[in-house]
Amino acid sequence: MIVKQHLIFILYSLCASVLKVAGTKSKAKGSQGQFPITQNVTVVEGGTANMTCRVDYNDNTSLQWSNPAQQTLFFGDKKALRDHRIELVRASWQELTIRIGDVSLSDEGQYTCSLFTMPVKTTKAFLTVLGVPGRPEITGFTKPATEGDVITLTCTTSGSKPAANIRWFRNDKEVQGTKEVNATGKSFTVRSTVQFQVDKRDDGAAYTCSVEHVSLSNPYMTTEVLEVHYAPHLEITHSLIIPQEGQYFKLECISIGNPIPEPVLWSKDGGELPDTERMIVEGRELTITTLNKTDNGTYRCEASNDLGTSSAEYILFVYAKDFPGPTTDPNALGQHGPDHALIGGVVAVVVFITLCLIIVLGRYLARHKGTYLTHEAKGAEDAPDADTAIINAEGNHVHAEEKKEYFI
Repeated sequence: MIVKQHLIFILYSLCASVLKVAGTKSKAKGSQGQFPITQNVTVVEGGTANMTCRVDYNDNTSLQWSNPAQQTLFFGDKKALRDHRIELVRASWQELTIRIGDVSLSDEGQYTCSLFTMPVKTTKAFLTVLGVPGRPEITGFTKPATEGDVITLTCTTSGSKPAANIRWFRNDKEVQGTKEVNATGKSFTVRSTVQFQVDKRDDGAAYTCSVEHVSLSNPYMTTEVLEVHYAPHLEITHSLIIPQEGQYFKLECISIGNPIPEPVLWSKDGGELPDTERMIVEGRELTITTLNKTDNGTYRCEASNDLGTSSAEYILFVYAKDFPGPTTDPNALGQHGPDHALIGGVVAVVVFITLCLIIVLGRYLARHKGTYLTHEAKGAEDAPDADTAIINAEGNHVHAEEKKEYFI
């Protein structure tokens, strides 16, 4: 009986040992047959990268992270490389996650996660570092420019990876530039230029350089406001459409130029203003307090700057106080009042047409002139009575030509 129990115990022990060995071999086979799982990571320069390595099954086998130089960073939870930027996030038999802070371009490359089985299983993960472009800078413009100058604006940004894109805007409208890309180590320096000839319309224009990059949520921008010097241009505006006697009248000399044309000089008919008591000059304005017919004439304003002199004229015609006024502004044909040349032309055309009609009528009457014969021309003097005279006239046609009267 005792021998029988002993045999049963031995058989049970053998079965348990077989099952244990089979289980151990199964786990080892599962661990050795798999590879670590990793993912590529992209991070902006200066940011933080989390590198994670996982396995589904592990029988207490260690995981390890190595950098592109094949230096071990962490072996399990043990730090192997002295770099204060690298920290352990999580370490277990199924996962090893590390954090790389303040990432630089030199950190970019292929990292390796190793599972120490027999043989060792490895998986690669690529860390991509985006180089942030520097703030753009515009060069090439020296204030002020002079109208007609050709200037070149250059926008430069460095440190981008991949190379940044540069766009130009004049105020709100995009303009085309010429792009140049140069590699500096792992990053790029990008330049873009625009060239144009300036005129007065460019004075105060804003040229903006916009840098766009995958690492930026919003473009970097910088702006250069142009200052352009140009010769003056003057115009005269008037306060009344129909200036009449007794009215208050104002002329203003509008001057455009850079530098601002100063001072503004007023004159009338080529000379000084005749009545300074009624004609008051204040800066760019000429005011006539009470209009009268003597104010008719040509008013001129003149101003200068370093680049030239300009002038403008206005012809004033003062209407009678009770004049109903024309239906349009007398200066609508220009700032010169009534056009005497036009009036003279109309009168000349009327006179010419009249003369032509007289000549044509004269020629018509000459071609259709009338004739008649009087009773006297027909020999009435020799007839004893009227009846005889009529009878004689019928036979006297031969002499009728001598007594013919003409009219036109």
